[in-house]
Amino acid sequence: MHLKLTTALTAAVLSLVTALPARAGDAELPRSLLWATYDVGSSGYVEASAIADAFAKEYGTRVRIMPSGTSIGRLLPLKTGRVQYGWLANELYFATEALYDFAAPEWGPQDLRIVAGRPSTFGMAVAADSGIASIADIRGKRVPRIKANPSINIKVEAMLAFAGLTWDDVEVVEVPSYGAALKAVVDGQADVAGSTPTAATLYELESSPRGILWAPLPKENAEGWDALTSVADFFAPATATKGAGISEDNPANIFAVRYPMITVYADSDEDEVYNFIKALDETFEIYKGATAATPAWSLAEAGRSPADAPFHPGAIRYLREIGVWIDEDQAWNDKRLARLQKVMSTWEAASEAALDQNVAAKDWPAFWEDYRSTALN
Repeated sequence: MHLKLTTALTAAVLSLVTALPARAGDAELPRSLLWATYDVGSSGYVEASAIADAFAKEYGTRVRIMPSGTSIGRLLPLKTGRVQYGWLANELYFATEALYDFAAPEWGPQDLRIVAGRPSTFGMAVAADSGIASIADIRGKRVPRIKANPSINIKVEAMLAFAGLTWDDVEVVEVPSYGAALKAVVDGQADVAGSTPTAATLYELESSPRGILWAPLPKENAEGWDALTSVADFFAPATATKGAGISEDNPANIFAVRYPMITVYADSDEDEVYNFIKALDETFEIYKGATAATPAWSLAEAGRSPADAPFHPGAIRYLREIGVWIDEDQAWNDKRLARLQKVMSTWEAASEAALDQNVAAKDWPAFWEDYRSTALN
């Protein structure tokens, strides 16, 4: 009887321990997490893996990563609750604005919030043996276009516009994912690809017989930048000094973005988000040397505005505590949140108008585009 009682008590204690959140320092995390990221070979996947490893070491939290090469593939599991955090790129902006794939009736503006977003750069990676020295030289060359990935495609479209080019001026190579786009350049099936400079696959290109260059976007070219930002106005000139084929002595003139941005829905529990960003901060010393990009996950950089969506209250609470979030950030956040709420109310009004006017499902995208343009601009 004593043995049975001891066994039962032991089992009860083990069950309780398993149910409790992992704890180290002040941050508390659940025993397991599931994250959606860009596909294998992307810098976002590598960085998420490094941070997941740090969470495992510090808190005993087991993180599973679901990679996907498409915007819908990363956001759908977040929307359905299958994953708790999405590591997103500019599809976050498109999802909040109900643009491109997110203009579909089953999507619409998504009420998303940022936890943190690493400052990043993006440019046109060029196979050195392709004879391309400028954006203008891409005319007639093979350029990947990724299915269901407006985040990458809009960046490529904007860079082409820098030299007065469009998709009609290049040989489009349709690919299923971001990773496939980069691999196509390595394998000789494409000549260029839009990418963040720290993507793992680009180091493979750098060391391959093809080699790597970056098509420059010189900031003094005002006409080029006017054309680029007419496609997407959230890009700005930047000089990259880290990445494949890039160094302090050989910088690249490309543009600035935030990627990846750790993202949740607005209704995510404030305390859970607070503990997540605290854990991100507490484990920084463990993962900061994982790649050339991971030092930028310091919250002094990754916890500031602007970004592609408003920040979550749980994140803001922690950022205020550590002195990162200031009145300037709050003012930006209030304005961005008001914009998102306006887009959401406009979507509702457009949906009612479409119903009153018997707009067919096939005509909805054009109807929403016109309604949105009038109401929001």
